[in-house]
Amino acid sequence: MSIFNQKSKFKVKTEVRAVKKTLPEKPKPKPTSAPPSTSRIPSSSVRASPSTTSTPRASPLPPSARKSQNGSSRYLDPSSALKAPSSSTSSNSRKRPRASHSPASPSFDSDSDSDSASDDDWQDQLDPRKRLKRLEQLRRHDPNRRVRHPKMWKGDRESEGELLPIIHAVEVASLSEKCQPVMGLSRDEVGVRLRYPGSNHREKYELVKGKDKIEGAQDILTVVRHVASIYLSEEEARPFLDQNSGIYRRLERCKNLNDGKGFKEALKEYSESLFALQRKGVIAKNLENMRGVPQELVAFILDQVYDRTVAPKVELLAKYENGTDNVYGELLHPFISDIFERTQLTSDMVFVDLGSGVGNVVLQAALEIGCESWGCEMMENACNLADAQKKEFAARCRLWGVAPGKVYLERGDFRKNEPILESLKRADVVLVNNQAFTSQLNDNLVNMFLDLKIGCKIVSLKTFVHDNKLAENDVASSILDVEHLTYPEEYVSWTGAAGTYCISTRK
Repeated sequence: MSIFNQKSKFKVKTEVRAVKKTLPEKPKPKPTSAPPSTSRIPSSSVRASPSTTSTPRASPLPPSARKSQNGSSRYLDPSSALKAPSSSTSSNSRKRPRASHSPASPSFDSDSDSDSASDDDWQDQLDPRKRLKRLEQLRRHDPNRRVRHPKMWKGDRESEGELLPIIHAVEVASLSEKCQPVMGLSRDEVGVRLRYPGSNHREKYELVKGKDKIEGAQDILTVVRHVASIYLSEEEARPFLDQNSGIYRRLERCKNLNDGKGFKEALKEYSESLFALQRKGVIAKNLENMRGVPQELVAFILDQVYDRTVAPKVELLAKYENGTDNVYGELLHPFISDIFERTQLTSDMVFVDLGSGVGNVVLQAALEIGCESWGCEMMENACNLADAQKKEFAARCRLWGVAPGKVYLERGDFRKNEPILESLKRADVVLVNNQAFTSQLNDNLVNMFLDLKIGCKIVSLKTFVHDNKLAENDVASSILDVEHLTYPEEYVSWTGAAGTYCISTRK
């Protein structure tokens, strides 16, 4: 989001009573927004079955936090579009399955309208020292985590020509997709290529804008900001983030002034500067010393994946059988990050999502935590989109130079899937979005939990323990210690309201 477009922290409202007496103006308190967490959140799937920006964009974050990312879980009213997963710039948001609010793309960017960001002066947003300090606070530090991708390009000539099987932005947002040129560029001037820190392979963009399409200029701005803020030291980042003459500042100014040619010149300088740092081995060295990935970068990468794979086909998620366990909904990025924090999930643990939908939460766990991550889904359309996400996710992680944990996505009924049943025996954290599950399915799950190891955490939207504590056959109460919690607004795709969930510990 442009730093000049940030909303004022206070709203003034005047009330007039019938006696014609005007009340003094009072600042309207700012509503509580969901903390940052993707993806395109992208989250986890709610389903009653074993599987499970201006222009809005498919992404996993809450609308209030959504400005440059995405998340996922299942519980979808097919008559309306699902909320975008969480991470994407406000102008860059795209459609995502949602239930009543109009979709908006959530975001983890410090430029979002969060309390912490709005308290900062706009110049502080671009101050490398202050921004790096904020990022370090958001970075989950795991001494056992190794962030650098083993196959990232280190600047050597031998592998500099290697191509990655990514879906280029131009394949989903281009003139051929009925988009229009921006920043005063002619139709034959919109093509550009964007360099990433982990590869010599550049992504093809067109500087265009269209309904429910990736906005190339904003996407590029976000990439440049993340590269400079996360991958470089304060000194190395100065040419990119200088408040007056830095490359990012120039790109943003050109975008705001509709100076397309100036934008392309600044982008060329960014590419040359980053290439020089890659050649010197600076990027590889800095990544080698990292022990965590900031949540805002996690969310943005997940959004990129979602926007190129799921968003163009999101209407497929609205096809489900009414009255069955097969319903789709998404838990957004911030919610999932909170779950990871509360369950103290680390890179040497195992995460399992029962009813994983399009795989948003499985991918978020692998990238944000670096752990072994499993998911199982039975809805065919969701499984197909999950496979597409997994493939794009692997290529995108190499593009960014970050190493995720191992990802396993299974198809079918998780009650009968052997790999999933075996993974549950080793699981440290299990996510079950059982918002719409039948009582029979919940009882089946309790029987499956008998095989969980002591101390395993089970996160669910509904408790597995019966209200009738005197029930003789209440197995759940004998094997689970349940903690009841509340999540804030904008944490799930099917409603903007707050709600409750549970974390149960296997006794």
